[in-house]
Amino acid sequence: MNIYTQSEIDGIGFTSQRSRNRLADNLADKGIFNQKVLDVIKKTPRHLFMNSGLSQQAYEDLAVPISCGQTISQPFIVAKMTEQLLHTKNLNKVLEIGTGSGYQAAILSALIPEVITIERIKTLHQKAVDNFYALQIKNITAILSDGDENIEKHAPFDGIMITAAINKIPQHFTDLLPDGGTIIAPIGETNKPQHLTLFTKYNDTLSEQILLRVQFVPFLQGIA
Repeated sequence: MNIYTQSEIDGIGFTSQRSRNRLADNLADKGIFNQKVLDVIKKTPRHLFMNSGLSQQAYEDLAVPISCGQTISQPFIVAKMTEQLLHTKNLNKVLEIGTGSGYQAAILSALIPEVITIERIKTLHQKAVDNFYALQIKNITAILSDGDENIEKHAPFDGIMITAAINKIPQHFTDLLPDGGTIIAPIGETNKPQHLTLFTKYNDTLSEQILLRVQFVPFLQGIA
């Protein structure tokens, strides 16, 4: 596997540092207040997590199709979910459920010491693994899994981020958290209203705070 050159990471034109800076400024105007998150958005080459034919849209605040019927999330949603998760105290290890392109995990890896990310679609999993290697990101562990196996041995997690719409949080995800741990997830069904929701675990139960309306692909089980 190859390592990206600095010129590939820096980009040019639509993928340049100027475009990244403009995106971060746009996100700040839309209500992203955590400067650390904005700084990581500026540094992370989103264009390398996308199909090169769509790279001109890399630093627009848009969700963009990748492969296997999935999308790379809108940068505002990536930043919002990250910002909310960072409110968790003692946030040292995070589980991301739904690696997708790998962009969200890359953002988290710059802010959190250890990131475990799982993906059920083999093609996406392998592309993300290759990208993490090419970018020399060493604090991400990527696992091919749908969340039902190979996860407990990495627990407990201080926070969990679910990047697909789910009707409710399964108990076995809650069990992976310590008291005070958090889960952020889009709650709802496909093609129906979904709400990005922050859950906090207290005494084995979850309190919830609805943040905003969103639209995500559905949470599915089984390796594909």
